[in-house]
This record gives sequence, structure tokens and C-alpha cells, in this order.
Amino acid sequence: MNSFPRVFLKKGEEAEIQQGFLWAFDNEIERVKYQAENSKWLDAPLDKCEVEDGSLIELFTAAGGFLGSGIINKKSKITVRLISSEHADKISEDFSSFIFKRIRDASNIRRLNFKDDDSYRLIFGEADLIPGFICDRFCDEKKHVYLVVQFLSLSCDKFRKEIISALEKVCEPYGIFERSDADVRNKEGLELKSGWIGKARESRIVIVENGIKILVDIENGQKTGYFLDQKFNRMALRSYCRGKTVLDAFTHTGAFGLNAFMAGAKSVVSVDISPEAVDTVNENIKLNKAEGVMQAECADVFDLLKKYEDEKRKFDVIVLDPPAFTKSAKMIKKAYGGYKEINLRAMRLLNEGGILVTCSCSHFFDSNTFYSMLTHAACDSHKKVQILEKRGASPDHPVLLGYPKSEYLKCAVVRVF
Repeated sequence: MNSFPRVFLKKGEEAEIQQGFLWAFDNEIERVKYQAENSKWLDAPLDKCEVEDGSLIELFTAAGGFLGSGIINKKSKITVRLISSEHADKISEDFSSFIFKRIRDASNIRRLNFKDDDSYRLIFGEADLIPGFICDRFCDEKKHVYLVVQFLSLSCDKFRKEIISALEKVCEPYGIFERSDADVRNKEGLELKSGWIGKARESRIVIVENGIKILVDIENGQKTGYFLDQKFNRMALRSYCRGKTVLDAFTHTGAFGLNAFMAGAKSVVSVDISPEAVDTVNENIKLNKAEGVMQAECADVFDLLKKYEDEKRKFDVIVLDPPAFTKSAKMIKKAYGGYKEINLRAMRLLNEGGILVTCSCSHFFDSNTFYSMLTHAACDSHKKVQILEKRGASPDHPVLLGYPKSEYLKCAVVRVF
């Protein structure tokens, strides 16, 4: 038996992990077996064990079946995050090589669908078997590669040096910026961090996506600065926009609206409640010479949809790409009402046979709930709806079977009549 601590689950708690789930919660753990300083093996409940947070451990069923190796963090309700199906001693022999292979494999997968001058998510946390770690790769107009990284759990923060070293070897980046400023780090017992790793570069850059210039603020923008997961959904929108009037709601950077403009839309209104977001949209409008067709409006989308309905204003195409209305299972009912309201009002605002592109980015609001909401919105708006396309995140956001949180984005293209 190797010397790594052994974490044993309670009876019957292994099913999800055997199917591919990578987390073990504190209330699922029965005991921990570990070696004390005097080399004597001790057996203790989780809250009594003296295993250091950030230690490499092995996870077992209650009956002693090996499940995998991971990192323990007793400060977090997600107490164990699995990183490998191999035993801990095999990983620890050369952890740098282990991490390098993970990142190299993720990079090779992205190269199947993206070119060197594309911007894409390079590492998608658990889905790429590096729990808690996010890395977005941006390529600017000068072909400089920027990496924006987020260490969101102790399981990856513990090995940040190895991860950064591997990224430098695989990607040869012009600059690396850390955005480990998400509140989830507090739940891991980690302080928030933000700043350049290595040499400081310009933090406002221009990338090109689908032939469109997009200003990205990697230091101050939301999360890593830009939402890359909608790239192919934005491109799909173009098929429906030529000669049409388009409303782009919850626009953030104006990317959906700019794709409509590039497709030959007659007019585009892009709306966001954030003045900073609207300023960015206006900059992107100028970058793409879209002033004659596209305009940005600062408004609460809920209020604006109601106002447009009262004014009997109509559109041919409406895009709804709201932020996550729920970040917990407890809030699903409230979120359902919010999603239903905006979709119901959008359906009423569409011309006969109009197109609605509607999205949800909350993994708690699963696909069945999402399409149920659309059904009830259609019923209450007295409309018929044809689903033309069911879409999800772009392939740089792979879905790991057994880990449903990785299948978070729903995007439906529907015809309303």
C-alpha cells in the first residue's frame, strides 16, 4: 500500500463518480485513512483527520473499491476533486509531465476545430480533467496570443507553477493574465487574485471572430473578458438576418448584433443594462463600420420588452442571451419565471414567422426545464413555435459524460407564428 491518504465514501455514494462525476462532497465521505508522523496508520472522520488541504489522495468506495486520485480540501463542501483514474503514486512520480500531457491534449483537441489565429477556450476545467481551472486563449489582430487563466479551486491552485509552465511550453503566449477574482475562491479558502503573470501587456485587445472585430478587456471584462462559447451560434444567426430587423437583447459586447449586421440585416438594436457594456458595443460598432445599421441602447431588457410591446413595435429576429438567472438549484423556480417572461414577450414582439434565438447559460436550468419553459411561454403568448435548431456551446467547451455541469449552454433557434 502506498503512503497517500485514503478517503472512503459512505455506502452507496459512489454511483455518480463511477459514471464520470469528479467531485466528492463532504457529506458523502465516511472516513479518512492516513499515515501519521510516526508512520502509524490512523483512521478518522473527515473533520478529525490531520491530512493537509491540497494533498494528493486516493478515493475509495465504502467497500474498498478504488475510484481515482484527487486533491482534498476540507474547507470546501466539494472536499475531493478527482484528477485521474490512476493511483496517486503514478501521478506523483512526475507531476509536471502529468499536467503537461493534460494541457497538450486539450490544445490538440481544439486544433481540430480552430485555427492558430482563432480565439477559444483552451482548458474547460473538469471537462478537460483539470478541475477548477479555466484558460481562454485570445489571438489579437497582431497574431499575439494572450492567455487568461482562472484558478478557481485548491485542486488547481496547488499546482499553479506546473500549470503555468506547461501553458508556456504548449502555447508560447505573448502574455498571461490571471483572473482568479471569482467569489467561488472564497468557498475554497483562497484569496482573490488578479494581474499579469510575468511581463505586463496591453489589457484591451481586439480579436477577430467570424470576420468581426471584437474589443476584449481581459482585465476588467466579465469573467475572462469575453464569452467564447457562443461563437458558432452567432455564426448560425446569420442565416436568418438578411434584410431583417433584429433585436439583440442582453448583448454584452454586441457580438450577436454584429453577426446580424454582417449578414445584411436591415437594422439592429443591441441592448444591455450595463453602461460599460454599451460603451464597448459602441466601440465595436465603430470598429466594424456598422453605424448606419446598428445602434446600442442602455436599458433593463425586462422593462424594454414590455415598453416595445406597449408600443406595438415588431422585429423579424430577436436574440435573447441573458446571464444565468440561477446559480443554485434552490433558485430554479424563480429563474423559470424570468426566462419565461422574456421569451413570452419576445414571441409577442416578433412578426409573423419571425425567428427567436434564445439561450440559457445556467447548468442548473437543464435542457428539459429550458424547453418546458419555451412550451409554456408559447402557450401563454398564444403562439405556435417550430424548433429549427437545438444548439449548445462551441466545441472548445467539451461535455464530459457523467459530469452534467459541463453541458450548461442551451441555444434554440425557433420560428414563431
